[in-house]
Amino acid sequence: MKKIVFVGAGSVVFTQGLLADLVKFPELRGSHIALHDIDAERLQVAEAVARRITAGAVTVTAHLDRREALDGADFVINMIQVGGYDATVTDFEIPARYGLRQTIADTIGVGGVFRALRTFPVLDALAADIAAVCPDTLLLNYTNPMAMNVWYLSGKVRNVVGLCHSVYWTMRGLAELVSVPYEEISYVAAGVNHQAWVLRFERDGEDLYPRLDADDPELRRRVRVDMYRRLGYYPTETSEHSAEYVPWLMHHDAELDRLRIPVGEYLRVSEENLNEYKRTRDLVRHGGELDIAGTDEYAPQIIHSIVTGTPRVVYGNVVNDGLISNLPHGCVVEVPCAVDATGVRPTAVGALPPQLAALNRSYVSVNELTVRAALEGRPEHVRHALMIDPNTAASLPLEDIWRLADDLTRAHGDLLPEALRL
Repeated sequence: MKKIVFVGAGSVVFTQGLLADLVKFPELRGSHIALHDIDAERLQVAEAVARRITAGAVTVTAHLDRREALDGADFVINMIQVGGYDATVTDFEIPARYGLRQTIADTIGVGGVFRALRTFPVLDALAADIAAVCPDTLLLNYTNPMAMNVWYLSGKVRNVVGLCHSVYWTMRGLAELVSVPYEEISYVAAGVNHQAWVLRFERDGEDLYPRLDADDPELRRRVRVDMYRRLGYYPTETSEHSAEYVPWLMHHDAELDRLRIPVGEYLRVSEENLNEYKRTRDLVRHGGELDIAGTDEYAPQIIHSIVTGTPRVVYGNVVNDGLISNLPHGCVVEVPCAVDATGVRPTAVGALPPQLAALNRSYVSVNELTVRAALEGRPEHVRHALMIDPNTAASLPLEDIWRLADDLTRAHGDLLPEALRL
């Protein structure tokens, strides 16, 4: 019986989708699903949802104590959000006072940097618990900022892979756009999380990229289509995400209008997530029917492949050990990974086209400075990361960048690593 631990299981909607995916596999029935969260109410709701979805096909336990949940784990799925909704609001509202616009704020940028910094202390504790009770476990991380978190964890746990659904859903969308069934396409993507690139897009040897070149005025008003037409390769993340990773868009009113960029989008998403949690909680309490649907996430597929030996290719975020030759060694990149009974094996893709690597390097620089700030206890590197960040640097004068860093540091307070507090 395999033990699969959900850390941050109070993310009930996400937990629900992952569980629905897991119990689709007959070979995973009989597993032990251990749920952990620090919020007792959310954990209780997650447990009730899990029991409904799995219907006795697995053993479900719930734990407020993380180490107890982790003891003997074969797989750990991490999906925590440190600080929750209130911290997200802070990441938007304080920068907005300076005139800095953000859309999602969870990957790079001011929001991504501070989300990472308040997550790192919890990752330290998680890594220590894993070392103590399940050192050989495979840690599957969903928590953003993905690349920073995996980079930070890479020296602290033996086995970690970051998982994101952006490549998969991008390719589903592109297949639909060119009217080709997804099952008939083949593709290769690579880069960094939320800024990877579709390097190959084919069916039976036919390059499908030319089919994307129809002159559709509505498509031209999307950031990712605009980037594709200028850079030559389609990005694997939504327009809302992509807009804030570059220096050309967020501080121009005309560009916001031309490309229909939704400033503050993640605040609306977060509010809807809170409402969805409350709906789920109330349904559980009153015996209502849950809308149970699978999500085609990678974690259940990886677990199934390792347990059964079934070969698959998924996309993972892993340390760059020569996988992308023109991105820095040791950074975290997103590449195809082969999975079977031997584990997860990243695939080397060689060099990216130079314009793509150049854009990825600015992203990687923000990651490196943020990780170094925490590992080395150097608060000036937090400011350096924001100085290098494309959207922040293009939007604010230097003095405001430093004052903004101070304001956010005070606002997040004890959630940040002690050496980085004011």
